[in-house]
Amino acid sequence: MLKLGPLILRNVLRSRRRTLLTLASTAISLALLSLLTAIYQGFFYGEPTSPSEAMRLVCRHRVSLTQSLPASHYQHIKAVPGVQEVSAWSWFQGVYKEPKNFFARFAVDANVVFDIHKDWQIAPQQLADFKRLRTACAIGEKIARDFNIKLGERVVIVGDIYPVTLELTVAGIFSHPANSECLVFHREYLSELLPATSTARDSVGTYLILATTPEDVPRVARAIDTIFDNSPYPTRTESEREFGRSFLAFLGNIRLFLAAICAAVTFTILLVSANTVSMSVRERTREMAILRTLGYTPGEILQLVLGESVLVSVVGGLIGLGLGSLLAKALQAGGGAFIFRGMKWQAAAIVLGMAVIIGLLAALVPALIAARKNVVESLRFTG
Repeated sequence: MLKLGPLILRNVLRSRRRTLLTLASTAISLALLSLLTAIYQGFFYGEPTSPSEAMRLVCRHRVSLTQSLPASHYQHIKAVPGVQEVSAWSWFQGVYKEPKNFFARFAVDANVVFDIHKDWQIAPQQLADFKRLRTACAIGEKIARDFNIKLGERVVIVGDIYPVTLELTVAGIFSHPANSECLVFHREYLSELLPATSTARDSVGTYLILATTPEDVPRVARAIDTIFDNSPYPTRTESEREFGRSFLAFLGNIRLFLAAICAAVTFTILLVSANTVSMSVRERTREMAILRTLGYTPGEILQLVLGESVLVSVVGGLIGLGLGSLLAKALQAGGGAFIFRGMKWQAAAIVLGMAVIIGLLAALVPALIAARKNVVESLRFTG
């Protein structure tokens, strides 16, 4: 096929308008396909952003996240072999200044939360102040930047889930991986603000757990859930990544959803490409017959048509990958996906492979017809 390269390129460029329109439709379709493939990979096959993420687990009520766990679970979880640290991790919600100012807020065990989240980097003095001051909080760099919050500033959050108002002092600002920013404060402070008769004083939303090694994570999860199997508060313990992925269940079968869209996009661009190749081959019927009279074999005619289709499809795939990468970066920067980390080389390889397959399948039938067609009939063709 290499010796046919110049002829393939010349044929592709002879009808520039058609080639550009085909490239545009292919590129746009494959940009969508590349984005969906990257999202699928990020959801189900993404790698941890840090070594500590691979060792973290989340323990929650088996029935629902809206069901709390008792504070007494802490000692049982801490005693499980392979558990290094445990911290309460209760979602506070609330309103900061106005409802549109949304960011994650958690009540935690301040003494250990930064030992569990080793990928949060904070100055030693700021960490000491955060642990020491009962009304202190620590916030992610992105939150501090977005809301112009300074070190030492007072942050007031009016509760909604919890009927209290937090009056916090920013003792620390920490750096963090992408899309993991939040505000954390002392759980003891929240308990003190709640009425003495409130059951929420001794309740925890979830427990954040640090295992000794990544290999311990499955065993620790099973051991914790076994302990509370017959208790009034059964648990479901899973890796932090699986916990984040569980939110996708609200959307239904996300695997099937993404696969169906990818299949529809692929089928659509296959039809468009096949129609374009068929038109091109039909218009050049006499030309290909002349090539046969000049000594070109049916196999070379087949390679010629397939080569043209694959070339256009691959170039469209490369353009689509570029567009898809830009869309992926925009999605990642916007924090729209809890575990989406951008486009990886595996997703790019899949998209380019699909581009080659689409090019081959779209041209296969027209190429076979052109290669097998009778030379005399082709020379008489006037359509």
